[in-house]
Amino acid sequence: MYAILDIETTGGKFNEEGITEIAIYKFDGHSTVDQFISLINPQKPIQEFVVKLTGINNKMLRNAPKFFEVAKRIVEITKDVTLVAHNAEFDARILKTEFDRLGFDYKRNSICTVELSRKLIPDENSYSLGKLCKSLGIPMSDRHRASGDALATVQLFKLLLDKDNNKEIIQNSIKYFDNRDVKDKMNAILDDIPDKMGIYYIHNADGKLIFIGRGHNLKSEITKLFLKQSKRAIKIQERVDKVTYQFSGNELFNRLKYHLELETLKPKYNFRKKKKLTPQQFSHSDFIIQLKGREIEENAIILIENNEVFGFGYTNLAFQESKISILKSILTPIEHKELAKTIIKNYLKNNSVNKIIRF
Repeated sequence: MYAILDIETTGGKFNEEGITEIAIYKFDGHSTVDQFISLINPQKPIQEFVVKLTGINNKMLRNAPKFFEVAKRIVEITKDVTLVAHNAEFDARILKTEFDRLGFDYKRNSICTVELSRKLIPDENSYSLGKLCKSLGIPMSDRHRASGDALATVQLFKLLLDKDNNKEIIQNSIKYFDNRDVKDKMNAILDDIPDKMGIYYIHNADGKLIFIGRGHNLKSEITKLFLKQSKRAIKIQERVDKVTYQFSGNELFNRLKYHLELETLKPKYNFRKKKKLTPQQFSHSDFIIQLKGREIEENAIILIENNEVFGFGYTNLAFQESKISILKSILTPIEHKELAKTIIKNYLKNNSVNKIIRF
């Protein structure tokens, strides 16, 4: 679970700034499950250049709540989650400073989307939130206001989760301890699993990924695994501490993501059969496969270029699909290209897709 946030401040000397606005979106890796947005009376004047940048002035904040009046809500919405922000060091420092003034020891793990973007989306001209979102085709509104910037960061983080082939974000953010017996723990895990198509990931107490599975119904597939009595299944049941998952939206993505991640991550308790590769060429060298996405108005996209599988991912705007340069930035590049080609060709032999766009 994550708390994606953005904070606007008065400006001023280091560690003397005050918060003027805060937006927090609690994000479970798939959708927003809670939110808190508020102007804050910082009880000090706002620097003039900040007023011009954000449009927030002292008069607007006269009747806004002071930080101590919203502190409890901030603690509650960020409890047992990882903070996510664009330049997280700044937002985490500002929050800690405000809580220090109240005599409250506020500590949360944090993830910075600037650092993640540099790693997962290399070679961008700029990693400022506005320019990066423009490059990726992520719409922004209310720039330099907490809610607008936090919402854009939610969409950026969702994209980064998709592009994180090694699942480092999820594994590093799991800080979970549960001393209930195995049966109670598994029942508690199943309560949170949806009955949608996707890939699921079994983690041990250290957050390490130990098994990957897939299915048309995630809850049903995980239930079957927890009921099995094979030696391997029992070992997984004894070691499971958390289950995370990703929706796929369609059968081809379910197959593709599952086999590519098995090849990349090599979890301890998965059997990996060597898949027979079919090196034949596609009938066209450059085209886009469009399939059903994970939600309404979202498309799942596979880009074939020079008869090789470049990458796959999700879009929800037509211009993201029509501009190849933007599309390439959004898609997750594929390392095991022959394996991907085999899976895609085998699927296309017997199944239809929404659309094939040749270019």
